[in-house]
Amino acid sequence: MSNETTCPAPCPPAFLTVVAASNLAAFGQAFYFTLRTKTRMKFLLGLILGLLIVPVAGLLYLRFGQLPVAVADQAFPMERQIVRGPLGLRIQSEMPKTAPLSPSETNLLIGAQIYRENCAACHGLYGRPSNFAASMYPEAPQLWQPHGGGVVGVSDDPPGETFWKVKNGIRLTGMPAFAHILNDTQMWQVSLLLAGADKPLPTDVLNLLKQPLNFDPAGQTPAPIPDTK
Repeated sequence: MSNETTCPAPCPPAFLTVVAASNLAAFGQAFYFTLRTKTRMKFLLGLILGLLIVPVAGLLYLRFGQLPVAVADQAFPMERQIVRGPLGLRIQSEMPKTAPLSPSETNLLIGAQIYRENCAACHGLYGRPSNFAASMYPEAPQLWQPHGGGVVGVSDDPPGETFWKVKNGIRLTGMPAFAHILNDTQMWQVSLLLAGADKPLPTDVLNLLKQPLNFDPAGQTPAPIPDTK
């Protein structure tokens, strides 16, 4: 009895079997490669569309949406945090670390006069808040009002920080830049005055800050300050 394997007639030659198996393997590899390529293409297409949708949606919202541009509108989510971060970093990196002036009575008195002429309309006077500060966005801080922990206005800020804000202003807040309105000496005099708002002030300074804006104290207008730039 023969041990040879038989196949139904007609039996295909051995080389045809090898060729068929090779073709089947090649087809499987080609199919797998094609499937993987299509999957990658779909992923890339979805990624590109996703990256395009966000800016396009933003532009459409800016063009047709109801943006919070009025003072009474609700703020954007996390608007305050988003704005304060870069502003704080910028100020910390550029503000002067020491003041070139001392908070003498003369400097404080001149600072009070400059404050009355340039700042009080928005930021108020001693015991006299601004009438329209609450109607601004953001609301103009009242620099002679206590607000916890013994702090008055910005008395907890270093004078250099206040100097930076006075000199450079803050965009979209109504706070102008005084770099071309006041000289450095005048800006420092105002900054030192505000830094000491939580401390006892000379009588003449305090009396000047208590007067309404339409008060014109005769003989108290300071002499022009020479430009120190």
